[in-house]
Amino acid sequence: MSETANRDIDYQKLEFDYHKSPDQSRAQPAHHPVVVVGAGPVGLTLAIDLAQRGQRVLLLDDDHRLSTGSRAICFAKRTLEIWDRVGVGQRMVDKGVSWNVGRVFFRDQEVYRFDLLPEPGHERPAFINLQQYYAEGYLAERAAELPNLEIRWKNKVTALTQDGDRVTLTVDTPDGPYEISASYVAACDGSRSPLRGLLGQESKGRIFRDRFLIADLQLAEPLFPNDATERWYWFDPPFHRGQSVLLHKQADHVWRIDFQLGWDADPDEERKPERILPRVQALLRQGFERDVPFTLAWASIYTFACLRMDRFRHGRVLFAGDSAHGVSPFGARGANSGVQDAENLAWKIDAVLRGRAPDALLDSYAGEREYAADENILNSTRATDFITPKSEVSRIFRDAVLGLAREYAFARSIVNSGRLSVPATLDGSVLNTADVDGFTTLLRPGAVAADAPLSREGRATWLLRELGPDFTLLVFGAAPAWAAELGVQVLAFDGNALHDAQGLAAQRYDAAPGTAYLIRPDHHIAARWRAPTAAAVRAALDHALAKA
Repeated sequence: MSETANRDIDYQKLEFDYHKSPDQSRAQPAHHPVVVVGAGPVGLTLAIDLAQRGQRVLLLDDDHRLSTGSRAICFAKRTLEIWDRVGVGQRMVDKGVSWNVGRVFFRDQEVYRFDLLPEPGHERPAFINLQQYYAEGYLAERAAELPNLEIRWKNKVTALTQDGDRVTLTVDTPDGPYEISASYVAACDGSRSPLRGLLGQESKGRIFRDRFLIADLQLAEPLFPNDATERWYWFDPPFHRGQSVLLHKQADHVWRIDFQLGWDADPDEERKPERILPRVQALLRQGFERDVPFTLAWASIYTFACLRMDRFRHGRVLFAGDSAHGVSPFGARGANSGVQDAENLAWKIDAVLRGRAPDALLDSYAGEREYAADENILNSTRATDFITPKSEVSRIFRDAVLGLAREYAFARSIVNSGRLSVPATLDGSVLNTADVDGFTTLLRPGAVAADAPLSREGRATWLLRELGPDFTLLVFGAAPAWAAELGVQVLAFDGNALHDAQGLAAQRYDAAPGTAYLIRPDHHIAARWRAPTAAAVRAALDHALAKA
C-alpha cells in the first residue's frame, strides 16, 4: 500500500501485503515493548498514539483488508479531537458529513427536533458520518508514516501465556507459526476477541431478541433541501408499520438506513435485494414524497447485545474496544467509546514503560473504562428498551410518550431513539484530586477539558490543540515562578502570547485570575484550584500517575 494519502483509493478493495518478519527466523522469541492485536479503529488509534509518544509498537492483524460496508459511521466530537492529536482528524472531517440536527417522527408526524451543538466556539462538529473503512484507511496510512510502528498483516495470535514480566504469544502466518514476547499486550481484536477466549474470559450481559437490516444506498440526488444533513428517526412510520427506521447520510452521497425487522425475520431472506428494494422505495415515496433513483451498495442483518468483560485488565493483557464491551448501535457509543479506551490506555502504558509511573497506573485504565462502559451500556439498554418494547404494556407507554412529545417538553425528555455518545466524566477515579475550592462549572476532576477559541501571537488556534501530549497546567493569569519546575507543559493566559480570544475559556472553566487546572495527557481534568501552590500541584500530579 502506498504511504501517500490518496483520496481516490477504494478502501473496501484495498489489500495489504503479508511480509515474513525476521522474528519468524529467530531461535528465541523476539521481545517487543507493546503488542497491539487488531487493526480496527481502536487498535490503530492506540498503536499510533503510543508510537507518537516514542514507543516501539507492533500491531498484529489476522486479516489483510479493511472493513466493508458502513458499519460504525457516527464519530463524535470527542473522537475527532483524539484523532486530531494522532494526525488524522482534519482528514476525517473533510471527508465525512458533519451534522448536529436530528428529527424524531411518530407515525406520519414530526415529534420534535434537537441540536447537539447549539453553542458556538468549538472547533469540531458534534458528529460526522463516515464509513468505517475510511476511518480505518486514514489511520492505516498515518500508521505507515511512523517508523517505530510495524503492522504485520495475516498474523493471527493462536496462543498466549504470561509470567511476571512478559506475555508470550504464538502467532500463525502463511509461513507457519512463530513466537514473540511483549511487556504489555493490548487486545483490540473485536467483539469475538480470540484473545479473550485464549484467556478463558467472556463478556456478560443482555442479548436483545430483535433483528435489524442495514442498507447502504447510493442516491442520485439529495433528499433534503439545500443538501442539508440531519439524522431522522421514525417510530411506527406508515411505510414500515410497527417497527422503527433510522436514516443517516454518509460520505460519497451514500445513505445508511436501519430497518427494524423483529426477531422472527428470516436473515437470509431479508438481505436479498428483492426484499430490500421495496422497503427503500416505500420510505422514499411516503417519507419524502419522492421517487429518487438509487442503487443498493451494501446490506447486512444484525442483532446486538449490551455486555462487557468483568475486568478489562488480566495481568499484562489489557482489553479495549469491542473486545472489552459491546453496545447496541443506537447512540453511536461503540466505536467512540473504544477510541476513548485507546486514548486512556496509551499514555498510561507509555508512562509505565518509561518508569515515570508504577504498574498500578494500568489498574486505573481498567477502573475508569469499566465505569465508562457501564455508563454506555446503561444508556444503550434504555434506548433499546424504548425502541424495541418487549411487552404490550411497554409499547402502550412508549406510544403515549411519543404522542405527548409534540406539545410537552417533559415527554420529549423521555423519548429515546439513542442517547448519543458523549465522553464519560470519570467521577470516583482514583487519579482525581478532589476540589478544595468552590467552582460553578461542571468541568470537575474526571471531566474532559472543554475547547475554546484562542489566539497565539495573533494566530487563531484552539485550546485543545494547545494541550501537549503530556500533563498540562492551564493557568488563567501569569504562570507562578515554580511552575517551570514541575516538568509539565504550562499554558498561561498571561496577556502576552496566548489570549482567550472570546472569553469563552474563562467562562467554561469558571476562571478568575489565578485559577489553574491540571489536565491529563488524555485531556481529562486531574485537579483544579483557585490559588494553586507548588506542593498542591505536585501532589495532584503524583496522584494522577498513581504514585500517591
